[in-house]
Amino acid sequence: MLVFRLWVHCLVLYIISGVACILLYLEFRHIARLRLLHLKRATPNPGQFTVLVRGIPKTKKESCSSAVDDFFTKYHASSYLFHQIVYKTGKVQKIMTGAKKACRKLKNFTDTTVDQSCKAITYRCCLCGASSNSFQLLPTDEVVPSKGKVDLDDSSLNIDNEECAAAFVFFKTRYGALVASDVLQTSNPTKWVTDLAPEPNDVYWSNIWLPYKQLWIRRIATLLGSVVFMLLFLAPVTFINGLSQLDQLQKRLPFLNGILKQPHHLVQLITGYLPSVILQIFLYTVAPIMMLFSTLEGPISHSERKRSACCKVLYFLIWNVFFVNVVSGTVLKQLDFFSSPKDIPVQLAKVIPGQASFFITYVLTSGWASLSSELMQLFGLIYNFIRKYVLRMKEDTEFVPSFPYHTEVPKVLLFGLLGFTCSVLAPLILPFLLVYFFLGYVVYRNQLLNVYRTRYDTGGLYWPIIHNTVIFSLVLTQIICLGVFGLKVSPVAAGFTIPLIIFTLLFNQYCRTRLLPLFSTFPAQHKLWNNSRPGAELYCHLLTGELL
Repeated sequence: MLVFRLWVHCLVLYIISGVACILLYLEFRHIARLRLLHLKRATPNPGQFTVLVRGIPKTKKESCSSAVDDFFTKYHASSYLFHQIVYKTGKVQKIMTGAKKACRKLKNFTDTTVDQSCKAITYRCCLCGASSNSFQLLPTDEVVPSKGKVDLDDSSLNIDNEECAAAFVFFKTRYGALVASDVLQTSNPTKWVTDLAPEPNDVYWSNIWLPYKQLWIRRIATLLGSVVFMLLFLAPVTFINGLSQLDQLQKRLPFLNGILKQPHHLVQLITGYLPSVILQIFLYTVAPIMMLFSTLEGPISHSERKRSACCKVLYFLIWNVFFVNVVSGTVLKQLDFFSSPKDIPVQLAKVIPGQASFFITYVLTSGWASLSSELMQLFGLIYNFIRKYVLRMKEDTEFVPSFPYHTEVPKVLLFGLLGFTCSVLAPLILPFLLVYFFLGYVVYRNQLLNVYRTRYDTGGLYWPIIHNTVIFSLVLTQIICLGVFGLKVSPVAAGFTIPLIIFTLLFNQYCRTRLLPLFSTFPAQHKLWNNSRPGAELYCHLLTGELL
């Protein structure tokens, strides 16, 4: 009877893996077609004709502008149009720019008609309740004239902007820009580095001026910082997981004996709902920190920065929410767990069913509750209330946020991982996940269409992240089932699981070879088709100033 049940589990594993691979391939091919269709029908914009050049060698004999013009005139004469050097604005220049803006506002204020008989207004402060007087307008005859005026436009105050080793180079055709961005310009890969420029609204100007040779150091530093942050987060996660296993925690920490003597409903609250709530509170700090790390890496676009933060948050959630929580809540058991790598599949098969209740509670707190918060825009309401009624600031009606891909995409992928890994060992979680995905489709569709704005188009570049995560979830599920069959001493069923793992990896390699290159570069076929459209070059001439 036991052998028959194991074969049923093996058959179910084959069905889940086969259906997942088929749907994944169909979706991959569909999104690839949508991406090509988007590139084929896209309205021309300056970014499609523009290449960002970094690592421009500086010499004392000529400026960066002259060097760029000479280089592209020599090697890309047939398609090169013109260029624009990126300038690094100093602190003094920023202060002068702010002073000019303030002068314009004051000038507009003095030009308007103001009632000179206005009086002070007394109102209650929102913080302490005490009375506060508003500013009182002084009569014009009491204003002391200044002895001397400083002209901010005076040439003596103007400071030349410093040229950076970066420039936007414009080409006559899309194909010319594509060739220039893909070709290695010199034998030194760190000089004359070319990439297709982002959309005008997508350019992250703060990182454009960063030296290209400095980027690899930044990437290594942010990688080390992310790893250290993930390891430091083990302490709160271990403590939180220990709350769900008070009986085991009591053996290690005898002073907690009084907690188990509390009423039964209080113990259930501590061991059931409280750990996932505390974990969710801690996880709110992850996305801003990962976004900071991604910014320090030096991305040239907002979409690249958010995509990098999405990957970091995803790795963090998979490590801390899944792998750290599937083991025991004590540090000692975690060390025992990782001290024998050969037994990891068996250990996972043992501990995942015991953590099913925690994962179900996590789906309720982080999934269902987050959807309601997303629908109500709770944080936005609190922020606007504080800004308007506490800080007495004018409401910014033009500000519309963009969709937070770096927080929502990792959350959805984590729930997919939980669904795959628990589908065979603890299928009770599947109805909760089904409700979450159904509600999530309705909520996110409404938010994308009616709440958030699209500042830039990513062109489906988040799909490779989703594909790789689903493949990882499938392989992890198969490894766990391999441990289950080994735990139940069924070598035949375990032997049938190994070809399934190999088939999944081969399927992933086929998708990476056949479809993934469409997401890393642009096909020349579609670029040449776009060049034949009437007015493409004229559109480039008209909109080149939009990027600057």
